[in-house]
Amino acid sequence: MTTTTATATARDSGWPRTGWALTGFAALFLTFDTVIKLIAHPMAVAGTVALGYPAHLVTVIGVIELICLVLYLVPATSVFGAVMLTGYLGGAIATHLRIGSPLSSATLFPIYVALLVWGGVYLRDGRLRALIPLRRG
Repeated sequence: MTTTTATATARDSGWPRTGWALTGFAALFLTFDTVIKLIAHPMAVAGTVALGYPAHLVTVIGVIELICLVLYLVPATSVFGAVMLTGYLGGAIATHLRIGSPLSSATLFPIYVALLVWGGVYLRDGRLRALIPLRRG
């Protein structure tokens, strides 16, 4: 199958539309999370302190998340943004493992978010699908 045919097949199958839906869902969650950190909402500060970080870092963490999110939402830098968000979410996983959070909820939640992030960019970017094809058997 040629690249043109693969692109046309993906476009006809609705993959990009589904990708944008996944991207939108991930972006809504990450935007909410970023905003409560940027405004240093008491819930975000309390959560950050409970994870073992000083309260004054909540805004810094929010700025880092905002930069990653903006990179992810700009089509030209979306793959780079997904890589950056993967690092950010990996830090969240490591933090939860360090303090002994429940595996099924808090520790694995960043993985669920990362799956939405990567699923969205994978389905909407034909170049990424060509680079990392999913094959059967």
